[in-house]
Amino acid sequence: MPKSPKSANPTAKSKKAYAAAGVDVDLGNRVKSGIHAMVKGTHGAEVLGKIGGFGGLFRANFKGMKDPVLVSSVDGVGTKLKLAFAANKHDTVGQDLVNHCVNDIAVVGARPLFFLDYIGAERLDPPVFQQLIKGFAKACKEAGCALIGGETAQMPGMYQQGEYDLAGTIVGVVDRKLALDGSRTKVGDVIIGLASNGLHTNGYSLARKVLFEKMGLHVDSMLPGVAKTLGDELLRVHKNYQPLLAKLPQGMIKGLAHITGGGLIDNLPRVLPKTTDAVIDTKTWKVPAIFEHIREGGSIDRTEMYQVFNMGIGMTVVVSAADREKALKLTKGKVIGRIEKGSGVVRLEF
Repeated sequence: MPKSPKSANPTAKSKKAYAAAGVDVDLGNRVKSGIHAMVKGTHGAEVLGKIGGFGGLFRANFKGMKDPVLVSSVDGVGTKLKLAFAANKHDTVGQDLVNHCVNDIAVVGARPLFFLDYIGAERLDPPVFQQLIKGFAKACKEAGCALIGGETAQMPGMYQQGEYDLAGTIVGVVDRKLALDGSRTKVGDVIIGLASNGLHTNGYSLARKVLFEKMGLHVDSMLPGVAKTLGDELLRVHKNYQPLLAKLPQGMIKGLAHITGGGLIDNLPRVLPKTTDAVIDTKTWKVPAIFEHIREGGSIDRTEMYQVFNMGIGMTVVVSAADREKALKLTKGKVIGRIEKGSGVVRLEF
């Protein structure tokens, strides 16, 4: 009598073996099944196919663009995640990741189309996972960007218990003739600074070392001039500048710089012609108290602070002197500097 064919379906025994190794497939499936509504809420008519497919489908129909160019960027949240772990607050770091990516493509004039996330963890914690996806979805919806797919990996032995890592990829589009690269910037133009919402997503390794290790503070500590607990202050959401930038008329913006890792000193040169310098007057805006606490607590050189942190300026906009007042009115920003003849570097004035 022929033997019955073996079933290709995993048995309870084989599932237990994988779970014993630290990967609970059933848990992963259950957790993912609870996020459909949040993800679907970011989708428009351009998104095709179903959630959970092997690849996300997006209809490339760019009406009104003569020469559409796709713009992509990938980023992470860095050691800001350590604050999320310590404070047990996970709904904001997903927003941080999306907004960081949105800003990175906004500086070339692109609008976001879709976003994909990556979550790597020792083990999936359903409430934490839900908060992360909630953050992704909230920021995507606000940016008009579809959360089109992602990867969630359970990797026992790769992460400490209760910890995870995040990364995200964004794709946007810009009409080639409207793409920004800073090449129109010239001597006499002004630099407008748009306020940041705290540290955003950069400088956390140094901030944590100073505030927690050297100063002995904790997430519930209060500091003079800082209205929130230290944990809440450091977990402020990275600001999305897209709505502000959209207020500026086409052609007014000559150059944009997202002030992330490297601060004003390293990011502004990325959009400066090699024959110009950006001269920044640091007295033109009030640096938020949290940065002063970090500088004083760590005895950090003032110039280095402007190469690690955003120091209260999250985005810079270069416009002509003639457009200065209109740009200020529309963005609520401040003139923080000017373009002078030079060699493509930033010069700080204290």
